[in-house]
Amino acid sequence: MSEPEHEKDARLWMRYAREDLETAEQLMKSAISPRHVCFLAQQAAEKAIKAILVLHQIDFPRSHDLELLINFIPPDWSIRNANLDVAALTEWAVEARYPGDWPEATLADARAAFTTAFEVVQTISDDLNRKVPHL
Repeated sequence: MSEPEHEKDARLWMRYAREDLETAEQLMKSAISPRHVCFLAQQAAEKAIKAILVLHQIDFPRSHDLELLINFIPPDWSIRNANLDVAALTEWAVEARYPGDWPEATLADARAAFTTAFEVVQTISDDLNRKVPHL
């Protein structure tokens, strides 16, 4: 039996989330560019969140606002009650990409962003393994 398209798409979103997180980790270890770590951490969390929405075939706005996106997730997903500071990650979606009034990201910012993103991706991965083990 063929896998439904929305499950294939959700798996791809999660793969991209994990790849962004792995890349962020490598950059953080090398201390090359904290702002890139922050951006990739935000992207990893965003893609993991969107994987759930894609899996449930929930239309969601084109937004980087992680709190907003989490509110679209059905209530039985652990990420809804994880109490992670995703608002801080949201800031890095744009601020890390362009110069401006935002202070330059530090290694401490990178570590914090990575840690939060790791927790988001791990929480979602754990739920996916329980709810859709073949994904």
